[in-house]
Amino acid sequence: QVQLVESGGGLVQAGGSLRLSCATDGRAFSRLAMGWFRQAPGKEREFVAAITSSGDNTHYADFVKGRFTISRDNAKNTVYLQMSTLKPEDTAVYYCSGDPVITTRRELVDYWGPGTQVTVSS
Repeated sequence: QVQLVESGGGLVQAGGSLRLSCATDGRAFSRLAMGWFRQAPGKEREFVAAITSSGDNTHYADFVKGRFTISRDNAKNTVYLQMSTLKPEDTAVYYCSGDPVITTRRELVDYWGPGTQVTVSS
């Protein structure tokens, strides 16, 4: 059993930055690839970024490359999403994900956090 809890969401102006965190009290964190997905109103949940269990490999959606950075600290059982140069279209609920194998497909994710709202104003 793995429970994920996101934090760090909020309201930010366009061009600003936010850092999301996802913490778990599960014992298997270091064995899981972790990721971030987001879902805007009226849209499907979409892949944002992912990182392997070791942190040695990352994947990003094209629309966030160069702006967002995913990282993890296995000693703290925490994965981060540093978001910079935020745009209004980044507004969404951001969900933390966990899976034994890194994936960009939402239907393959084994574990989800409850989500945290990110709102970017213009």
